[in-house]
Amino acid sequence: MTKEDFNEGLLGFLDSSPTPFHATKNMCGMFKNAGFEKLDELETWNLQEGKSYYLTRNDSSVIAFTYPKKSRNYLIVGAHTDSPNLKLKPNPLLKEHGVVKLGVEPYGGLLLNPWFDRDLSIAGRVSFLNAQDEIEDRLIDVKRTIATIPSLAIHLDKDANQNRTINKQTDICPILTTNDDFDFDEFLEWQLAQQGVVGVKRIYGHELSLYDAQKASVVGLRGDFISSARLDNLLSCYVGMLSICSIEAIKPMLFIASDHEEVGSDSTSGAGGSFLENTLHRIFPEYNEYIAMTQSSLMVSADNAHAIHPNFSAKHDKNHAPYINSGVVIKVNANQRYASNSTTIATFMNVAERLGESVQKFVTRSDMGCGSTIGPITATKIGVKTIDIGLPTWAMHSIREVCGADDAYSLYNILVEF
Repeated sequence: MTKEDFNEGLLGFLDSSPTPFHATKNMCGMFKNAGFEKLDELETWNLQEGKSYYLTRNDSSVIAFTYPKKSRNYLIVGAHTDSPNLKLKPNPLLKEHGVVKLGVEPYGGLLLNPWFDRDLSIAGRVSFLNAQDEIEDRLIDVKRTIATIPSLAIHLDKDANQNRTINKQTDICPILTTNDDFDFDEFLEWQLAQQGVVGVKRIYGHELSLYDAQKASVVGLRGDFISSARLDNLLSCYVGMLSICSIEAIKPMLFIASDHEEVGSDSTSGAGGSFLENTLHRIFPEYNEYIAMTQSSLMVSADNAHAIHPNFSAKHDKNHAPYINSGVVIKVNANQRYASNSTTIATFMNVAERLGESVQKFVTRSDMGCGSTIGPITATKIGVKTIDIGLPTWAMHSIREVCGADDAYSLYNILVEF
């Protein structure tokens, strides 16, 4: 696979995955096309040597794994499906001042300012009572621009360029229409009808998010960068998905993409939940064998990393400031906010060196707080040796982020080489 083919597929994956539900659905489609067999947590598993499998939880987290049976030294690649966004409240409609607005709640640590003056659409999951009196879930994606959050004019806020604060309750309500007859449940029923779902008796609930309708794109004078929403962390999801689809089933590898990392991972489908541990116990039901597997395997926790910002270089430790398009970033923190240690770093760097792939290291400034990832959570729960790595990114947690056109392909090659 060439870098150009790789990045073309990445752009398509980003555009078609506006929510964790859609990202999971798309990854499952890729696994199915690659010959992976689907498993159900409710059923008894009969794993067969030399085959590959996948399963989901909550429609928003996915695990795929090979089953060489006799091999224990798994490469486990972990990523997360969620991204910071604006989520609709359960009763979202606000009708005032001649318009219909949506009440929203920020999800995760998002930058709010970039959400103003953007073309917004809506996607997510809807739960309803169907014509057969059965509870059913469906994914919807409006796809077209239906909302916007207009900025307050500079004439009405003279200090906007010096001191702009945003009230999360009142200032970021997306505006839908001037038609005050708009009914939200009818809107959802119409969206379901586009999928052939008719006779909906009642909308019970929804998990819907606003998203930027602008497509992912290659930018820069020489096509240096990729600009898109949700690079954190669909970028790692795409790399992990393609990596496990590119190896033979006789090679021991597992890929997990978990939901809710941006809000702490504590959920049934998050890295703090039991999804990975339950799955590994079913792959290795004998306890001693399970322990041997965890102690001989390596977890690569793949999340985005802060590239040095050319306009704000003082925000970085000058000796640990990664550059875009200069290779995968190894993330290190003395206080275990990242799970990397000298042993796991050496293992990863050795593989990268064999391929001639560059590797960088990131340590946050000692006078600044350090974020964390699924790496320390998984290492604690499973006991597997772990390294935290990432792809250098600008504008992390903005409505639109930027990464290098070279780095994701480099990580893909390293993971396949493992």
